[in-house]
Amino acid sequence: MPDAFALPHPVYRPAMSDAGPVAHCQTPNARDARWSWMMVAAQAGDARAYNALLRECVPLLRAICRRRLRVEADVEDAVQDALLTIHRVRHTYDPARPLGPWLIAIADRRALDRGRSLGRAARGQVELDAASELASTAPDTDGAIDSRRASAMLVRAVDDLPLAQRTALSLTKIHDLSLAEASSRSGMTVGALKVATHRALGSLRRRFGVKD
Repeated sequence: MPDAFALPHPVYRPAMSDAGPVAHCQTPNARDARWSWMMVAAQAGDARAYNALLRECVPLLRAICRRRLRVEADVEDAVQDALLTIHRVRHTYDPARPLGPWLIAIADRRALDRGRSLGRAARGQVELDAASELASTAPDTDGAIDSRRASAMLVRAVDDLPLAQRTALSLTKIHDLSLAEASSRSGMTVGALKVATHRALGSLRRRFGVKD
């Protein structure tokens, strides 16, 4: 589905007390019905409904991320990751299903990925998954600049991969599709996707001098 509108830049980063004026007074069922309607409107290009949905769902995303992460800064980073993922895959939402569990699954996956990334960083490994996300909205400190440069280098490295490897990496690691979904979308077999993804990650690690 074509992107009818872009996510506001910088990405909406709500205050920790921002739960939206409506979210506090709704039952979960009523909330899900309202959010589902808002997402359907967003899929049709309604930017106001989309922005309102993002604002209202942030407290839920934050609560899910706090289950896996202890440091509040990491929680907020995971919430941002979740918002970016929601924006990127919003066209895949099925209106026949409640939106709440869909959002919860995304937030839990992003928090899990953030925790794993922190573990890899502690061991001195390159954070390949997080580096593929959009550049941070933090102020332009030297560290933020270095992070953006590293992200740009990784994007160029991915672009240099053979088409099959680039496709497999994009579908399975960046867009978070299952192997079955990636196979259906790409026309590649599940086995070919596994091999291509493995080779793509190996090429990136060698390019950046990271040992397995």
